[in-house]
Amino acid sequence: MSVYVGNLSYQVTEEDLRSVFAEYGTVKQVSIPTDRETGRPRGFAFVEMDADTQEQAAIEKLDGAEWMGRDLKVNKARPREDRGSSFGQGGRGDRFSNRY
Repeated sequence: MSVYVGNLSYQVTEEDLRSVFAEYGTVKQVSIPTDRETGRPRGFAFVEMDADTQEQAAIEKLDGAEWMGRDLKVNKARPREDRGSSFGQGGRGDRFSNRY
């Protein structure tokens, strides 16, 4: 599993993240998603470390910490949800009751 890092500065680089997370263990991979149209970073990243204990230590120390002028949101990454399954099934309307 990997760690989600949110509320990042748009100027952050993979090397910036590697250096911060390396304090808690071995960084295996860093991914900074970019906007398809603009090519700019989307303000979050995923960091994969060598062991769950290393990831947990990083989460505990970095969640809420200020870095590059931003308060980080750091937690366990959740598996990506299948977005395609909601199309054609009523979308948002299914979440509301029909009381009227």
